[in-house]
Amino acid sequence: PLDSVESSDGYSFMEVKPGRILRVRHSIPNRPAFPEEPEEVAERGTVHCKRRITLYRNGQLLIENLGNAVRSEILQCQEPSSTVELEMSDTTGIPACGGGTTRDGAATPAKRRKRKPKKVVTIDCKKRITSCKGTHGDVVLFFIHGVGGSLDIWKEQLEFFSKLGYEVVAPDLAGHGCSSAPPIAAAYTFYALAEDMRAVFKRYAKKRNILIGHSYGVSFCTFLAHEYPELVHKVIMINGGGPTALEPSLCSIFNMPTCVLHCLSPCLAWSFLKAGFARQGAKEKQLLKEGNAFNVSSFVLRAMMSGQYWPEGDEVYHAELAVPVLLVHGMHDKFVPVEEDQRMAEILLIAFLKCPDTVNTLLHEFVLWEPDTPAAGDGHGDTK
Repeated sequence: PLDSVESSDGYSFMEVKPGRILRVRHSIPNRPAFPEEPEEVAERGTVHCKRRITLYRNGQLLIENLGNAVRSEILQCQEPSSTVELEMSDTTGIPACGGGTTRDGAATPAKRRKRKPKKVVTIDCKKRITSCKGTHGDVVLFFIHGVGGSLDIWKEQLEFFSKLGYEVVAPDLAGHGCSSAPPIAAAYTFYALAEDMRAVFKRYAKKRNILIGHSYGVSFCTFLAHEYPELVHKVIMINGGGPTALEPSLCSIFNMPTCVLHCLSPCLAWSFLKAGFARQGAKEKQLLKEGNAFNVSSFVLRAMMSGQYWPEGDEVYHAELAVPVLLVHGMHDKFVPVEEDQRMAEILLIAFLKCPDTVNTLLHEFVLWEPDTPAAGDGHGDTK
């Protein structure tokens, strides 16, 4: 297949597989060559990412942070307590240790049992986190939309960061926007779409890459960050939900036949307008129309929703990420409860949860953010 077909207006058509073509918005600003960093600041922003993740057979998850913790002054994060044991959503309720009672009701001392872990994962690496400026030629920002959208929903962000000198890449998922729409449901599974995003990432990635995902697009950002830890510098998750494995709902309206969904498409668009925007004025309706939200065929919509199966993307998978993550939550979001984003912030190693008034400013602050390097010998650990 052809790598891509470039055009003069910034849009490209990339053939990821024979007959499977994605539209990609790729903007490279005119700027001077990237200056090399002086050797004396080469270690600036380096942090020691070390944690032990233990999953027990009863579903209990214990995360111990053993390296130096990252703290941000720009994006304030809630301080973790000294010891917190996280339980996965499918916990059976079997106690790890506990006491009993005698016949007269008196409590007996707890008998400690050594719990046998089901899985133990140790992360031990050094991560260099630096400020990414628009003048840096080794920085690329990737924007990945969710179900029913297109790269057009990123219009404001693409223009904002392009004017600041950043190289930006935004693809249309298969069946969305101007990308090709294969007529088989298997073309819209999580794994098929993830491989599409892998191809786009490998095509445009440079030394420091920042992934920005919205809704379902957050899962693809997580997948790429897990697959390419040396290339993914930072991740921004916008209304992505909690760190749970993807599994399609059996009672969803999207399980209805395609012909029924086609008849209900006006109602679906109206419901999305009501739930997707805090206000439903003329501006919001125009944004919905221009962003092509839910402007996909009923077949694609049904296949996308039923193809959201990703059992590997559980809490342990997210806990393994050693990359800074900004979690952006809308205060009036009716799709994703804030508790899910809070849970995600607890699981991730370096995470900041914010509910901003303006998105672009917050995103730019995080792109520029750089941690203060801890003093030598500061290697105290904590358990999260």
